[in-house]
Amino acid sequence: MLDYGTFRVDAKRQKECAGAALHDIHSLLCELIQKFEPTVVAVESIFSALNVRTALRLAEVRGVVLLAAAQHGVAVHSYSPREVKASVAGYGHADKRQIQLMVRALLSLSEMPEPADAADALAVALCHIQADQARVRFGIPATTSVATPMSGRPARRNGRETPLGAAGI
Repeated sequence: MLDYGTFRVDAKRQKECAGAALHDIHSLLCELIQKFEPTVVAVESIFSALNVRTALRLAEVRGVVLLAAAQHGVAVHSYSPREVKASVAGYGHADKRQIQLMVRALLSLSEMPEPADAADALAVALCHIQADQARVRFGIPATTSVATPMSGRPARRNGRETPLGAAGI
């Protein structure tokens, strides 16, 4: 783990125009991709939220993540929330606190990863690493949601993937 955190868009910025927050998220993601040069982005798949407005906002942000990854030729792997929880905590219905505790333990962090959304993003990356190791071990071809990189950059370096977890943005 090189870095983690969350990105909050100021309420004033959100009111400037409908796409201001998405633009800021896209810019940040592009900066992170250029800085860390991941070979894959791991994201949580869309789930049915109780609040339709929240579900739509998450779908918009997910679209921005997919766009930034495609623009930089980075493969994208998607995992359901239940898949991430089962992979990291051993239980598909684990709560946020359990995920934070397991992420802390798996990454040997001295402190609890805060906020919980940052721990969720780390959990998505950990889920991908575990899934990728299983794919390699059993010779299963990887499936990605970005089939053709726009930049022509290779999806793998030295046979290993370097994930960037994206959740809770």
